[in-house]
Amino acid sequence: MDAATHTTILYIALFMLGALGFGLGPILIVKLLSPSSHTRQSAGKSSQLIECGMVPIGKAWIRFGIVYYLYALIFLAFDVDVLFLFPVALAYNDPSFTYEDFIEILLFVAILALAVVYAWCKGVFTWTGKPSRHP
Repeated sequence: MDAATHTTILYIALFMLGALGFGLGPILIVKLLSPSSHTRQSAGKSSQLIECGMVPIGKAWIRFGIVYYLYALIFLAFDVDVLFLFPVALAYNDPSFTYEDFIEILLFVAILALAVVYAWCKGVFTWTGKPSRHP
C-alpha cells in the first residue's frame, strides 16, 4: 500500500472515532455527572420539582396540552421543508435555471402553504389555554 492509502485509512479511522465520541460522549457525561437514584429518592416527594421549578400536579409531573406538540410538529415539518429551499436559492443564479424550474419551486411552496391553510382550518393555531387538572 502506498502513502495515500495509509492517510485515507487514517482519516477514516479518525472520522469513525470522532463519530463514536459524539455518540457515546453525552451518554458517558450524563452517567458520570448526574446524581444517583439514591439521592433523588432521599430528598422526599415534597421537594421534587420538575425542570421549570413547578410543583408536580397529582401523580404526574405535569400535563401539557396537545397544542404544544402540534406546534412542535408543524415547526419541524416547515423547518425541514425550508432546508430544501436553500439549494434552490443557490441554483437560482445559475444560467441554466429555467422557468420550468421556477414553476416547480412555486408548486413546492404552494404545497407548504396548503399545509398551513389545512392546519389553520383544523384549528391547530387556536390557543386553548391551560390544560385541565385531574385529581
